Amino acid sequence: MTRTEIEAFLERHIAAGQHHDVEALAANHAPDGVIVSPMFTTVRGRAAITDSYRRLFRTFPDWKMTQDDLLIEAPRAALFETASATHENEFFGVPATHRHIEITVVRHFVLENGVITRERRIYDFTGMLVQIGVLRARPAN
Repeated sequence: MTRTEIEAFLERHIAAGQHHDVEALAANHAPDGVIVSPMFTTVRGRAAITDSYRRLFRTFPDWKMTQDDLLIEAPRAALFETASATHENEFFGVPATHRHIEITVVRHFVLENGVITRERRIYDFTGMLVQIGVLRARPAN
């Protein structure tokens, strides 16, 4: 895929995410695609990817990503974003806290033949756990 094709593809993928369109999001992944995520570990195949999007939006129904920066070196792209959401359902065994979170997210994509073949997600996972109350941060000295 060219840089222009990757930009257009990611615009559509981002729009599907903003609308929580689980089917469109999953269709953007190869049938045997892989997502590596601290939230869902390693997910393989479109059915598992679909389920991971459903679980994300069930746990954080108001999940929203704001794009901060995009780097493209075809066939790879790195999308830097800020995620904001409210913890409304069970997450890693933690019942809903109804707390709002805001974290930095980086998604690294490998794209081939018009779909994502591999996605690696890097979150401020510690910050997320502090914000929902699972961990306590020590004050800076």
